[in-house]
Amino acid sequence: MSRRRRPGFVLEVDKSTPPTLFWRGESYTLETLPEGSRVVYAPEPIPAIEDPYRAIRHALLHPVGDRDPLPALLRPGMKLTICFDDVSLPLPPMEAPDARQMVIETVLDMAAEAGVDDVVLIAALALHRRMTEEELRHALGDRVYDAFAPHGLLTQHDAEDPDNLIHLGQTAQGEDVEINKRAATSDLLVYVNITLVAMDGGHKSVATGLASYRSLRHHHNPQTMRHSKSFMDQPASELHTSNWRMGRQIAEAGVKVFQIETTLNNDTFPSNFQFLQKREWEWSLRDRATYTATSGALAKTPPRLARQILHSIRAPHALTSVQAGEVEAVHALTTANVWAQQGVAVEGQTDILSMGLPYLCPYNVNSIMNPILVACLGLGYFFNMYRGVPLVREGGVVIMHHPTRPEFHPGHHPSYIDFYEQVLTQTTDPMRMHKEFEESFATDPWYVHLYRTGHAYHGVHPFYMWYWCAHGLAHLGRVIVVGGDAKAVRRLGFSPASSLDDALEIASDVVGPSPTLTHMHNPPIFMSDVH
Repeated sequence: MSRRRRPGFVLEVDKSTPPTLFWRGESYTLETLPEGSRVVYAPEPIPAIEDPYRAIRHALLHPVGDRDPLPALLRPGMKLTICFDDVSLPLPPMEAPDARQMVIETVLDMAAEAGVDDVVLIAALALHRRMTEEELRHALGDRVYDAFAPHGLLTQHDAEDPDNLIHLGQTAQGEDVEINKRAATSDLLVYVNITLVAMDGGHKSVATGLASYRSLRHHHNPQTMRHSKSFMDQPASELHTSNWRMGRQIAEAGVKVFQIETTLNNDTFPSNFQFLQKREWEWSLRDRATYTATSGALAKTPPRLARQILHSIRAPHALTSVQAGEVEAVHALTTANVWAQQGVAVEGQTDILSMGLPYLCPYNVNSIMNPILVACLGLGYFFNMYRGVPLVREGGVVIMHHPTRPEFHPGHHPSYIDFYEQVLTQTTDPMRMHKEFEESFATDPWYVHLYRTGHAYHGVHPFYMWYWCAHGLAHLGRVIVVGGDAKAVRRLGFSPASSLDDALEIASDVVGPSPTLTHMHNPPIFMSDVH
């Protein structure tokens, strides 16, 4: 009989508690937390679906909401467009076959059976960088890639291509809705989504993933982000409220969307790194030896090589659910499945929230975690991993552990370099950035050229990453970075610290001499349900 899966766990640190693992970019360490601190651990992985292809086919034949089964929507002579999430999901990339591959293969088989021969695949990039051939092959599989790419039928959304964008009107709030023309003018748009966290999916898939800057500016701005009281709690998120308005406008304009959403378990690391998702007091002798060997080796390895090693990790994520049909009906089920895997009940807020930031976020896959992305991962993502109220109280302190080196990938993040040198040297205030600097970066011809022809994020992207931090910046009394490059940390507007003890001493100026401390043992990903 298999052991029952354990839910998330909140540990209160005492004298017998072993040191706790902290990520620090391309390495990790063990830290001794003060007695009385709390450590929040993710739930153990939900068992995988035994036959993913069968589950996918069942979902397509039994959709939810006001959608007919997929085969009933397919016919000869129709125009079918299949859109899918880009390289930013999942994290780390999953072992083959990817969930997108399995779903798209099943959709294509049904389309072939129905005699559909006008089919185009589109990577829903929004303003993200273009995927490489290797990344596309991993997401779609060789069979799909080889059938479509050589014939120009596998494309990547270009938010700056006026000939392939269409304006579908405005919402009642005056928000422009402009999306990919091929997708909008198809007889059926099938969107294939991986919902890694509760923020993903729903109307955000099409209304953001296939949108232009003209549309995205309505919700990717400081005011909307600051009033999104949790990106993971849709009713409290202004970002999602705007996306939902846009999604309904897209439907009213006649775009027929068949949404397919999948969820994965949080089995994050392969067998040789399994200790990273265990609770430290349960480490075996082998786990302790592996930690000692790998942490020592990574500490001595140049960051560039360490990045290559860590970015080669493929997670044994497995499919836990698949649902298809009308967007909102699908997403309600998806969100419930995400919380079933990731939700952890936590009693009360904390004065200080500590987090070790790993080497990876949605925007540096096969790339470098530059200082702006460090801020976004800590304050835009980890801080927002909650439902109800934030894990840290208003006016509290966040302590992040990361080397925060002023290093940038010149091919992926060219506008980030100028943002770091030209904008952050003037201000860290999201509203001032938005008013004084955003438009020049968003419309710069060179950034547009690099986005359209290379593998660069759009010129406005570093602004959006900083805006993700807006709620956290407004909520917190101070942000401290342990082990970071002091000059880079200060440029972000944060306080550098050499050690956890140093950080706690700095924090005492804000929260007093006897604060409560909670550490997020993340990854694997979890979300706090704070009561």
